[in-house]
Amino acid sequence: MSKIELEILGLSSSQSQAGSFALVLGESNGNRRLPIIIGMFEAQAIAIEIEKIMPNRPMTHDLFKSFASGFGFSIDHIMISSLKEGVFYAKIVCHSGTKKLEIDARPSDAIAIAVRFNAPIFSNEQVLSEAGILFTEGEEEEGIKPEATPAKKSSSDASYKDFSLEKLHELLDQALEKEDYEVAAKIRDEINRRN
Repeated sequence: MSKIELEILGLSSSQSQAGSFALVLGESNGNRRLPIIIGMFEAQAIAIEIEKIMPNRPMTHDLFKSFASGFGFSIDHIMISSLKEGVFYAKIVCHSGTKKLEIDARPSDAIAIAVRFNAPIFSNEQVLSEAGILFTEGEEEEGIKPEATPAKKSSSDASYKDFSLEKLHELLDQALEKEDYEVAAKIRDEINRRN
């Protein structure tokens, strides 16, 4: 299966899940976005490395880098390999000389490690077609319709079940216009449940 390179576009606190963050990845040569909800610790680990902040003591992902480097392993790339029942799966692909190894990991941990090793992040067409959200530059200029969205009514996924498929696509477009990738991910999940 061919690899599609992704880059980190943003990281923001979740509005509906306390202690969670939305990590937004985007195609390097495309216009799809892949929002992933991650925990606070992993979000902090990613942000600290992106901002080049040096903590007083090594964090877990820094320890992994020191350990791997100490034994001569380097990270080739990260692969967000699949999506099963709303849960993303990833692999850390590493090598030491002639030995190549794939390690199962949560995407949030894999990405925190990728930024430390300056390793590329990839996914595949299956994951992006199932969970990716199409984003076009023109959507930013159109403006948002004033009607309430389910996210304003309730932070629960159950609120999206009451809308037609056509309305869900309209709400998805509005969420993308606002760059509210967390809401867009929830709407995308509801659309996928119906397909």
